[in-house]
Amino acid sequence: MTEKIGVVGAGIVGLAVARELAGARGAEVTVLEKEGRVGAHQTGHNSGVVHAGLYYPPGSLKARLCREGVAMLKDYCAEHALPYREVGKLVVASTRAERPRLAALAERARANGVPGIAELDALALREVEPHAVGVGAVHSPHTAIADFPAVARRLAVDVAELGGSVRLGHPVRGIRQGASGVEVLAGRRRFVFDRLVVCAGLGTDAVARMAGQPGDVRIVPFRGEYYALGESARELVRGLIYPVPDPRYPFLGVHLTRHIDGEVLVGPNAVLAGAYEGYRWRSFRNVGQILRWPGTLRMARHHWRTGVKEVYGSLAKAAFVRAARRYVPELTSADLHRTEGGVRAQAVARDGSLVDDFAVDVHGDVVLVRNAPSPAATSSLAIARHIAGIVPAPVR
Repeated sequence: MTEKIGVVGAGIVGLAVARELAGARGAEVTVLEKEGRVGAHQTGHNSGVVHAGLYYPPGSLKARLCREGVAMLKDYCAEHALPYREVGKLVVASTRAERPRLAALAERARANGVPGIAELDALALREVEPHAVGVGAVHSPHTAIADFPAVARRLAVDVAELGGSVRLGHPVRGIRQGASGVEVLAGRRRFVFDRLVVCAGLGTDAVARMAGQPGDVRIVPFRGEYYALGESARELVRGLIYPVPDPRYPFLGVHLTRHIDGEVLVGPNAVLAGAYEGYRWRSFRNVGQILRWPGTLRMARHHWRTGVKEVYGSLAKAAFVRAARRYVPELTSADLHRTEGGVRAQAVARDGSLVDDFAVDVHGDVVLVRNAPSPAATSSLAIARHIAGIVPAPVR
């Protein structure tokens, strides 16, 4: 008898999981998505960067799945004629004080097996990005950009071709585990699955509660806002220009990113949002629920200075301009235009610590992806293979 598996969430991770379970396991897979299209949230609101694996602690799940995922994604895009360009990334130190962290980043990248890593001086970095400035840089020539929404749409086609289905407009309203399997109410229908995999991103907490597993971490949404460069300024950035990251945070700071369509984005910042889908300042739908989690206030007490700085950057265009000019001084305020942002689902523990690595829990026949932040899109095909190995096998 064919195993029936439900997947909650039609983002790139959920669709990759569905494809893997249908293909490698031969399961009949049904994806349940509340929106009217795939990749509606984090998949469709990111910078489009295929991360090479520079940042992640060697030996971590992130590091391993990122490196595996890059290779898999590159092959997948080639197989299906999807856009994929190795434009390269410069991580630039703007002051001498940042040089030790830059050297540590290069060492970490090599430990993770990132190919082609080079440490550049102030002159050499301008051979890569002629309009950039800094005292030094790490160059990752194989860091790429891709069209993640297009990848998600192709994955949905794969699921259908493997005998599965993607049910759009089917918000999950209830979950119950029993002897006969996992019963799910979604939209106006009732489904019964042998196994259920939750890849709900920003909706993780709500679905986990329905499954009776609220867990020891909660999703705290951070809005990331962007500016786009006007057409006349785009030629100032060839590929990807990043600051040296602050090791205290999983966020990479405001950077300049060339998109697959030629657009160049400046951002994102990281502002605590008042709603899980809080793409705008006036969105406060879930603020009570977010603040009731003890970890939120503990995180805020510990990082309030950074929070104030991020809020200021959100309200003042000048802050974005200064951040961009730190690396590309030819840019002016007139070159930057506000554009669409996104919301990151960041897991926060009860003690206020930010959960950095991927995290997956198993509760009976329900598998919950608790934390899948960047580089989840890059790693999606490898994450899918990892999760497929975790989903409990059918009893024969």
